[in-house]
Amino acid sequence: MKKAFTLLELVFVIVVVGILAAVIIPKTKTNPVQEAALQLLSHIRYTQHLALIDDKFDANDENWYKQRWQIMFGKNTNSDGKWAYTIFSDTSGESTGDANEIEIAIDPANPNRRMTGGYTGANKLDINHADFVGMNKLNLGRSYGITDISSTCGQRISFDYIGRPMRGDQSTLSGPYMAGTDRLLKTPCVLTLKNSDEQVIITISPESGYAKITF
Repeated sequence: MKKAFTLLELVFVIVVVGILAAVIIPKTKTNPVQEAALQLLSHIRYTQHLALIDDKFDANDENWYKQRWQIMFGKNTNSDGKWAYTIFSDTSGESTGDANEIEIAIDPANPNRRMTGGYTGANKLDINHADFVGMNKLNLGRSYGITDISSTCGQRISFDYIGRPMRGDQSTLSGPYMAGTDRLLKTPCVLTLKNSDEQVIITISPESGYAKITF
């Protein structure tokens, strides 16, 4: 003789499944601040990678160190007034500290895109322009709702040829001395990403440049 579920057993199973769903589903929802931090962490490491494989040393150019690969955070008209970041090497022109289109890193996944979330200086770097060549996801304000990015080492982080992190705008340095080594990080750099509800912290270690999320 076959046995079947009773109505009471069926109701009990439905209730249990409902309870499990109520507990599990909220934990599987995406967290935009954490997503933004994971993406930024990946791109900090990518900036360091570019510096490691693209040594800018040039014995014939006393300002060679101004061309190091760097990641810069900020918000401006071209980023729609939202927090974004740009990865670039200040190689062309006179190393003014500002990026133009050809100085910005190329998206490894799409050679037609540059790694910026919006940058002042050209229509193609304006996130709202029809011919925008950047990447929307690098605009953390627009893509992830980030309302603030604070840093204990300034809004620019660059890396030297062995991956050591440096603070500040290298273009403000002058003279043929040892590549602006006074800008090397001596203490951890702490980046804090915030929205209206929470924050996530990324820490970059001095010397090694190792970056991690510390929450």
